[in-house]
Amino acid sequence: MKIIGSYLSPYVRKVLVVLHIKGIAYEIDPIVPFFGDERFAAMSPLRRIPVLIDDSVTLADSSVIAQYLEERYPQPALYPADLAERARARWLEEYADTRMGEVFIWQLFNQVAINPYVWGTKADEAALQKTLTEDMPQVLDYLETQLPPRGFIFGALSIADISIAAFFRNASFSRYKVDAARWPLTAAFAERVLALDGFMRLKPLEDKLLRTPIPQHRAALAELAAPLSADSYSTPAPRRGIMRI
Repeated sequence: MKIIGSYLSPYVRKVLVVLHIKGIAYEIDPIVPFFGDERFAAMSPLRRIPVLIDDSVTLADSSVIAQYLEERYPQPALYPADLAERARARWLEEYADTRMGEVFIWQLFNQVAINPYVWGTKADEAALQKTLTEDMPQVLDYLETQLPPRGFIFGALSIADISIAAFFRNASFSRYKVDAARWPLTAAFAERVLALDGFMRLKPLEDKLLRTPIPQHRAALAELAAPLSADSYSTPAPRRGIMRI
């Protein structure tokens, strides 16, 4: 099984945690999507990551990939057995992928990391301030109504917990810390879920990439014995995708 996509992506992180929990071995081509070649574009027409290649199956959406893995490897289950809870888990996964993705990635992480390190442009301070004072609080206000005071959302760990927590790792990359006094449930939840082994085993790889120029990512990961694929779909220069989220 092959995964195409950077360890720094919350969408890739979600899938890698699912693979870890289910005990599925994989190799990874850790490309930043803006650097994907035409073969990558053919597999992921929206030029988004992750892409999963498994035998004759190629999938290019983290939620579709997670559902595929659940159906092919049903144990341990990461979607609740109860019909209503399973639907709610999918909704929370969708909320993470879309609304949290828009705010945490395309507004916050994009301004402080993607723009300067991929495109060589400065952050838009006005847009960044709006994100921090308006959009992030709106997301956290909603999560505070959805998250439990302890444990996981549905009792056992589920795709909802994994999907939401994955974005808080990128928030930390952006030096954003949830105000525990204002959003105590959310702050505690993020800390609790990110402390799980599936997330913690990725942390050294992510930390290494944060300190490494993009062209050197693959070599840096090789030093840490990451399960790299033999070939890569990366190109020397970036190009923009066709859609934001």
